[in-house]
Amino acid sequence: MKKICILTDCTADLTKELYEKNEIEVLPLYVTIGGITYSDGIDITTEEMYEKVKEFGELPRSSAIPPAIFEEKFKKILQNYEQVIYMGIGSGFSGTYNNAILASQEFPQGKVFIVDSKNLSSGIGLLLLKAAKFRDQGLDGAEIKAKIEEIVPRVKTQFAIDTLEYLHKGGRCSGTTKIFGTLLKIKPIIRVEEGAMQVAKKPMGKFSRALNIILDYVYHDLENIDPEFIMVTHSLSGVAAEYFKEELKKTKHFTNIYETRASGVISTHCGPKTIGILYIVNK
Repeated sequence: MKKICILTDCTADLTKELYEKNEIEVLPLYVTIGGITYSDGIDITTEEMYEKVKEFGELPRSSAIPPAIFEEKFKKILQNYEQVIYMGIGSGFSGTYNNAILASQEFPQGKVFIVDSKNLSSGIGLLLLKAAKFRDQGLDGAEIKAKIEEIVPRVKTQFAIDTLEYLHKGGRCSGTTKIFGTLLKIKPIIRVEEGAMQVAKKPMGKFSRALNIILDYVYHDLENIDPEFIMVTHSLSGVAAEYFKEELKKTKHFTNIYETRASGVISTHCGPKTIGILYIVNK
C-alpha cells in the first residue's frame, strides 16, 4: 500500500503534465450557465465557458464540491493509500474547504489531512508542488501539513484584470465597488492578502501598464523569492504570458518558470485576459 495521496481541486491551475508528474489527483468544482451545471475541466473548458457567456448573456455561477463527493473520494483513495492530504481553493473563496473538513470527520484520526491554502489558482499549485516534494522525501501526512501551513503566508499572488464585468458581478473582491464598472480604463491589480482578494492598485490606460506593475512586484521581491518555481497563470492571455516569461528568464533567478491556464471556476470571477505571476518568498 502506498503511503500518501495528494488531492486537490481544479482551481489549483496546474498543467496536466505537472499533476501527473507529481502524482496529484484532482477533483472538479462546478460551473452553471444556461441552466446546465458542468464539471469544470471535464465537461467544459474555459474557452467553451466564455462562448456560453456570449450565447446566454449571463455570467456563470460556480459551486463547491459537496461533502458526499469528498467522502466517497477519500474512501476510494484510502483503499490504496495509508493517508490522504487535500489542499484546494482557500476557505475565504469557497465552501469547498469546509465541506472537505466535514467529510474528513468520517475517517479515523491520522488518515485524512485538510490544509487551507488560503489562496487560489496556481498559488495553490505552488503549495502542491512543495507538498509533493515533502511526500517524496518520506514525510508523513501530519509533517507535510505542518510544513505547508508554514509556507502558506509566504505565497504571493497577484493578477492584472482586463475586464471588470466578471470581478464586479462575482462579488469576490473586497474593495471592488460598482464605481469600477464605469471606469472602464482601470485595469485593477488584485492581490491575495490574508486569504482574501484585495485591490492593490488601479492603473488606468493600456493593459501593458498593469503588466509592468505585476513585474515590479517580482523585481521588488526578487532576492527573496524561492527560485524553485514561479507561475505565470492566465485566462486566454497568451501574448502577455510570453512577455512575462521572457522578462522572468532575463532575471536568471528561477529554476522553473511554468505557464498555466486558469480553470473555468477561476475565470468565472476574473474574466478573459486576466494574467498573474505567483511565487513563494523565503521569509
